[in-house]
Amino acid sequence: MTTMTFGAAVTDGGVRFRLWAPSADEVTLVVEGKDHALTRGEDGWREAFVEGAGPDDRYQYRVGDLVVPDPASRRQDGDVHDASVVVDPSFAWANPDWKGRPWEEAVIEEVHVGTATPQGTFDALRRKLDHYAELGVTALELLPVADFAGRRNWGYDGVLLYAPDTTYGSPDDLRRLIDDAHGLGLQVFIDVVYNHFGPDGNYLGAYAQDFFDPETHTPWGAALNFGLKPVRDFFTQNAIYWLTEFRFDGIRFDAVQAISDMAEAEGEAHFLEEMAEAIREATEGRHVHLILENDDNRSALLARDEGGAPRYYDAQWNDDFHHVVHRMITGEEDGYYVDYPQPAKHLARVLSEGFAYQGEPSEHRDGAERGTPTRGLPTTAFCSFIQNHDQVGNRAMGDRVDEAAPEHGVHAATALYLLCPHVPMIWMGEEWGASATFPFFCDFGGELADAVRKGRREEFARFERFRDPAMRELIPDPNDEATFLSAKIDWQERGRGRHEERLELFRQLISLRREHVVPLLKSGPAEASAEHHGESVRATYRFPAGTLTIDVNLSQDPARGFGALPGTVVYETEPGRPDRLPHWYVGASVS
Repeated sequence: MTTMTFGAAVTDGGVRFRLWAPSADEVTLVVEGKDHALTRGEDGWREAFVEGAGPDDRYQYRVGDLVVPDPASRRQDGDVHDASVVVDPSFAWANPDWKGRPWEEAVIEEVHVGTATPQGTFDALRRKLDHYAELGVTALELLPVADFAGRRNWGYDGVLLYAPDTTYGSPDDLRRLIDDAHGLGLQVFIDVVYNHFGPDGNYLGAYAQDFFDPETHTPWGAALNFGLKPVRDFFTQNAIYWLTEFRFDGIRFDAVQAISDMAEAEGEAHFLEEMAEAIREATEGRHVHLILENDDNRSALLARDEGGAPRYYDAQWNDDFHHVVHRMITGEEDGYYVDYPQPAKHLARVLSEGFAYQGEPSEHRDGAERGTPTRGLPTTAFCSFIQNHDQVGNRAMGDRVDEAAPEHGVHAATALYLLCPHVPMIWMGEEWGASATFPFFCDFGGELADAVRKGRREEFARFERFRDPAMRELIPDPNDEATFLSAKIDWQERGRGRHEERLELFRQLISLRREHVVPLLKSGPAEASAEHHGESVRATYRFPAGTLTIDVNLSQDPARGFGALPGTVVYETEPGRPDRLPHWYVGASVS
């Protein structure tokens, strides 16, 4: 089990409680309504051992007139403002010898627990695991499950980062989900947010003001102060906690470009590097995969060692792949799509080098340079997709790509990301072309609810479609329960019409990937190159075990070809000619 310096730990004869409260004069521990004195330690630590306390006991801290939960609570007795609960993390695992799966085998599906099933619980999702295993998915990636305010949330407003939200179930319900997934050969990853806390239920400022850096700002307010060891430890231990006490197989780290690190400025290792090294040491002997979301495209975090293993992180979400493909199949040019005015040229670079932006100025970012060179990185350092919670949910109406692109365009884009040698990620329900939207939703009250509603609608005022205030009023209210319910995917769709056809397409493509692409990936890194003519692109990947060639035309008109695909053609959206690629075409061959 994880040795945590934060929180409540069950020991022989009682429970040890520990809180970092450097800016509080007096703090009292309250266990089941009874006060207990805390001993002052060094550097702002307070500690108490309560004899006779044990699992399921409720506790809080009194700071002046304020009563607060434990910031490292493992479980809440209700919501984020309520008492914390002592948890015994021991669990009878049915698959204790599970070590995970190699990264080269990864086919990920991103899932939001609350909307993945009618019930919206860990247990209900556990009962759907057979679907993912039969589809050929090898990993589920759960949107953040850390305790958030209210009954519904995407998860990115978490404030108690060690406590699975009670709306979804108990810690043991989550463990059972992961254990059963392992029994089916499925990995489970968790999404974590280490760049901010949610706006409701975070009490750290009342007793640990140094947790924040008021001089450095992020889109969510004052930055977290990663220059302090207790702050770094809080998040590093949180990552190791999920990977050891719950046996998650990997972590996706949200928007790490917003993590400000003063230690790096003083010449020390960046927190992200330090944390990755600690995780690798704590999980040695297992296949544990670390994935970044990083708008800065900072390639050094994806570096490999001499043996080809990740020094820090396995891969990064490749927004460049999504943005250029989305622009090609939808024609949309608003927002960040403005950065891809030569789509075929950008796609060629994405397919051969990973990032489209490797230090070039970004028009969307007012000319700021973005990215660093990717030379030396394997194709598996990039996780590519045509949808995810952001790219659907950050659209005004939360509509999926099927609403914006022609069906044949979506099919071609699907074939491209599932057969190219990047690691593919599917968005929940995408495999059957789910009709459910995924608008932004939350469950705040009072002035905060009003501010979120107003801010959400004003966010889209710069888009042509929503410049009229009357049109912005049509954007779903995030706090309305109906907005949340509209995001629930309908499992009954799978067997009907176009949904059944889409599901069969995914099964076919994932099977082809497993048969033809994965063995190449396992043979070693590829020498990758790409060329483009007009709207068409050919990407070539020369692996030690063979060559994968992919031809692409993501336009509504036929385009110039590159000659016959070499070797054995394993997939075509429709038969092409050597000198001409049909519209909405993807073809792949191995030799």
